[in-house]
Amino acid sequence: MNKPLFFWMFCLLVIQNSFAQKNTPIVVATYNVRYNTANDGINAWPNRKEDVKALIRFHEFDIFGTQEGLRGQLDDIAELKEFTFFGAGRDDGLQAGEHSAIFYKKDRFKVLESGNFWLSETPDKPTKGWDAVCCNRICSWVKFKDAATKKEFYFFSVHFDHQGAEARRQSGKLMVQKIKEIAKNTPVICVGDFNSTPETEQILEMQTLLNDAKKVSATAPYGPEGTFNAFKFDAPMKNRIDYIFTGKQISVLKYGVLTDAKEQRYPSDHQPVVAKVVIN
Repeated sequence: MNKPLFFWMFCLLVIQNSFAQKNTPIVVATYNVRYNTANDGINAWPNRKEDVKALIRFHEFDIFGTQEGLRGQLDDIAELKEFTFFGAGRDDGLQAGEHSAIFYKKDRFKVLESGNFWLSETPDKPTKGWDAVCCNRICSWVKFKDAATKKEFYFFSVHFDHQGAEARRQSGKLMVQKIKEIAKNTPVICVGDFNSTPETEQILEMQTLLNDAKKVSATAPYGPEGTFNAFKFDAPMKNRIDYIFTGKQISVLKYGVLTDAKEQRYPSDHQPVVAKVVIN
């Protein structure tokens, strides 16, 4: 008995929808939101937090890493009700100090595992590493399952030291070691403020394992090269220090450095870096 036409049309629609879901892109970002200090005056967090939230919502981020955020700042961003976050304070592994947090759409992504480690010779506890002078540095990570595609992946958010050259070099090596150890063969996205330009040893080290999203973007990169503006609207932004790295199983559809501003003021002293990716 021949099946009616509508039956075959229904089957085709189911197949098309299944294929589309398996290839649903993820909008990934990294954003150093600048810690909350009254010394920033007009650029202090209370004067710009709504602009940060508006940027995230308008550009439809799905998952993003933040750097420098204190717990109160993270709670402010989490007022975007579609998001929740994971992260720990770098000073005590709980809530004290700056975080390298991971925000994600809670209706789309399910947390399977999570953890933190410090960029130091003793990565399992809050410590300064190598020649770092002022600060502990932390990396937070989560293993997610994407409800849209049913695929699993790891997401790392990190902030390298801004003073210690050796600390940055060794942090690159530690990141590669830890990503291999934690993620094994599962797809990986790693984002952060690396305080390092592309030619440095630590950025080249990262690329022994992961792709620089800018280099493998299917469309031409958008926006300036640089990612740091120091709250200056006329900043030259020639130096790239914020990155999105992706595993070899991940296709990057597009990449950009956003320059959104309001009344000639940026929402942070760093530009957000964004990529649209597909996990193959």
